[in-house]
Amino acid sequence: MSLSKKKSRTIKVDDADFRWTISPKNNQLVFVAEAIDTKGRKIEVTIESDIDKFWTEFPNGDDLNLKIVKPKDAEKIITQALKFGWIPSDKGSPLRFKFENDKLEVGNSR
Repeated sequence: MSLSKKKSRTIKVDDADFRWTISPKNNQLVFVAEAIDTKGRKIEVTIESDIDKFWTEFPNGDDLNLKIVKPKDAEKIITQALKFGWIPSDKGSPLRFKFENDKLEVGNSR
């Protein structure tokens, strides 16, 4: 199933257009991206973040990891996934990675 146009953003990486979105899940953010022009394989990337805890801990959130994913991060993630061998036009279940310290690591995102 393709990502919703209303709930995702687009980005151009190496002359290819991608759609990406972020959703919170169990003290993590899950970044999902796919190529716009083809219905192929997605990537799912987990990112450690306490962004959901911020409101429950407010105003005592100084020690929380409030990672926010910016378009610059989306570009890094997609670029690194392509270098790891992600071929967006291939069919199959999503490739899973972890993004930590601005580096993508192969691994289970669940």
